[in-house]
Amino acid sequence: MSALRATLLAAAFLLPLAAQAEPVPVPADKLAYVGDWQGKDMRIQMAKDGKIKYKRDRPGKNMDLSVDLQGFNGDNFDIGWGFVRSTFVVSKPPHREGDKWKMTVDGVELTRVD
Repeated sequence: MSALRATLLAAAFLLPLAAQAEPVPVPADKLAYVGDWQGKDMRIQMAKDGKIKYKRDRPGKNMDLSVDLQGFNGDNFDIGWGFVRSTFVVSKPPHREGDKWKMTVDGVELTRVD
């Protein structure tokens, strides 16, 4: 995720210059992505209105961001502000395992806790 961090850090300098886009609401066919997803050292909270809170803790690389959904590309989703974007790679989209919802994002298995 270092590319995401570099991209988002650059955004802090570019935001005054870039056009601010509104978040893209989650489309009806992707509503299973909405919720509070938690896994080992990662948390993604996605709201229907496209607001996303992302937290990831790694040794020496902690991230805690509030970003906007920019859209979906297949199972993956893009986040960012204005012209600055990054992609979360979803290798396993939301699915039921027993009584729990799970998905795998950027190699981390997440469970919906809400």
